[in-house]
Amino acid sequence: MGKVVSVIFISMDGVVEEPAWTAPFWTDEHGKFQAGQLHGCRALLLGRVTYDGMSVAWPAMEEAGEDVGEVNRMPKYVASTTLKNPTWNATVIDGDVAEAVAKLKAEDDGDLLVYGSGELVNCLIKHGLLDELKLFLHPVVVGKGKRLFADGIDTTAWCLAGTHTFSGGAVVLDYRPAQPPAA
Repeated sequence: MGKVVSVIFISMDGVVEEPAWTAPFWTDEHGKFQAGQLHGCRALLLGRVTYDGMSVAWPAMEEAGEDVGEVNRMPKYVASTTLKNPTWNATVIDGDVAEAVAKLKAEDDGDLLVYGSGELVNCLIKHGLLDELKLFLHPVVVGKGKRLFADGIDTTAWCLAGTHTFSGGAVVLDYRPAQPPAA
């Protein structure tokens, strides 16, 4: 069975929207880390807003390197009720997202990688489908914007599985769902 792994850029105040604020902290280390996330992953799983932005930007960067080409060729699954004619090697999940993702996880051992897509991440957590949450924490307070966790999400416990610190000040906090205490 495959895993669902989320890598999401987040500010110190929890903002995940329009992450242009990450640019001052970007180093070559970030690119290598992101490339490492792609290896072993069989497809991207995206929300529509993230898909819309990536499907415009990534094909235009084809000459930028091997990893860009890998992302462009990789299958994508997009959770959306409004996307009708996907491009960029994408399939729309327009029904029950939790059911569709559970089926995708069961299909093979490769990971499904989620970039951004805050609403999708909330849905996956709600249904116990997110196996790993990598918060790419940037040392900046943005002050406004969409936060990762929606009001009303159920309390869920996570265990810190690892960290990675970058010279530019960003830190990846790698979390896995906590196992319930033994009865």
